[in-house]
Amino acid sequence: MIRIAHISDTHITGESAYKGYAYDLIVNEINRGDFDFVIHTGDVTNQGLREEYERASYELKKIQKPLVVIPGNHDVRNVGYTLFERFIGPLNGVFEFKDGVVIWVDSTIPDLSDGRVGGHKFRWLKKKLEEYSDRKFKIVAAHHHLVPLPDTGRERNVLFNAGDVLDLLLRHEVNLYTCGHKHVPNVYRIEDMVVDNAGCASCRKTRKGDVNSYNIITLHDDGRIEVTIRRVTGEELRKEHRPVKPKLFIPRGKRLLRVVQMSESNVSDRMYFRRKVLENALRTINEKLKPDIVIHCGDVVDMGIERYYERAYEFYERIKTEKLVVPGHNDITYLGYDLFLEYFGEPEIKELGGFTFIPVISAQYETPIGVVGRIGQRKLALRLEEYRESFTVVVMHHNIVPIPRSREVGFLEDAGDVLRVITKREANLVLTGHGGNSFGIKVEKTPIINAGSISWELHRNPYGNTFNVIDVYRDMVVVFEIQATWGSGRLVGIWKIKAPFRPSSLSPSSP
Repeated sequence: MIRIAHISDTHITGESAYKGYAYDLIVNEINRGDFDFVIHTGDVTNQGLREEYERASYELKKIQKPLVVIPGNHDVRNVGYTLFERFIGPLNGVFEFKDGVVIWVDSTIPDLSDGRVGGHKFRWLKKKLEEYSDRKFKIVAAHHHLVPLPDTGRERNVLFNAGDVLDLLLRHEVNLYTCGHKHVPNVYRIEDMVVDNAGCASCRKTRKGDVNSYNIITLHDDGRIEVTIRRVTGEELRKEHRPVKPKLFIPRGKRLLRVVQMSESNVSDRMYFRRKVLENALRTINEKLKPDIVIHCGDVVDMGIERYYERAYEFYERIKTEKLVVPGHNDITYLGYDLFLEYFGEPEIKELGGFTFIPVISAQYETPIGVVGRIGQRKLALRLEEYRESFTVVVMHHNIVPIPRSREVGFLEDAGDVLRVITKREANLVLTGHGGNSFGIKVEKTPIINAGSISWELHRNPYGNTFNVIDVYRDMVVVFEIQATWGSGRLVGIWKIKAPFRPSSLSPSSP
């Protein structure tokens, strides 16, 4: 068993931002505890100034355990990254321990709050993950958060290539990602990886009236990872993750539901709209796939003008089954808000057997940035509670987890709070459609599936224009990405679920 103390965001300075008594309290607890080592995930100093680094060097020496320290965005202000190396240590590195390794990477951008694991560092991280692939516990540590966090206000200080980093870590079976940055303690399970955010250990800037805290990580011999958030008041919150074994799933019983999920058709008269590709995809859906429902996750048209909506309506009237369409940000440009209602109607909750599809409107006028809002979050929480006895599917345009090959700039402002509502209320499935690339992961108990572009040339998917086919069984969800031109497919993911209903309450789909 390995025990790790995870601290972050100390913001050491001679100014009022630093709470020295909170730092000393936490350090004394760590020194008295049976910890094997300590990880500090950045913002050691407040402004990256020499006098702050001199004091930080003294304060860090109070920790009487092996110590790994990662730079934060405050540390690299005022060219502080050169001082970090002089007073603290290397910006990137590897720390080995029994059965495991910590690979830490500098995610900062000088003088910006946002982060990035750039090309050279990304390749270095990949090389190190391959080098230490045989280790039982692989930990990656950086300053910036990997997925949106609740209670952080406007969700914009992000890791620009978070989707690529997340994909890399999952492919290399990383057990734990530790970070800080937003002064909010939080623990999520993403697939078989634990994402551990530490709050601030000794900064006055806490959120939502919280107090200073640190995290205690326990790596058990049987592979379990336990994270305890410990506040200076003595309050503790513990979460434990047991790895899923085996990872090969075989569905039990007949298929209960088939969903076709698409996005970004962007119907127009521009050269980027691939009319024949869309026509072929609709023909495949009608004649071969025969779904129970077709979901369009937004950007039906390229611009909100009448002739584009007329064409889009003609295309989607060809679909011979139930449909649910939510607007994307392109759909409500110009007169699009009124035209969407005229041609496709107000998105409403659909009930299909034991399944409930809950649309969420995240698009705003004339901007790709989306928001659900506090009222929208409360409505979503109420809907998930109201339909908790059925299989709930949340449908929206903006992605709430980062996707690969896309520059993540916080497209959904309140993604952290929306993700908390979804995971806390245990939505059974979430369908999104922003970013032009197909991607799926499971956060806590909820699979979250993003659709690629079905007929727009300006996409980010190396597999081309695609749509998703989602088959739901009693105990699992299976997702395939279908190439819109040729109809060939590839597996996106298989996720174990625990359906809230009895299978007898549904009429099974065809095999």
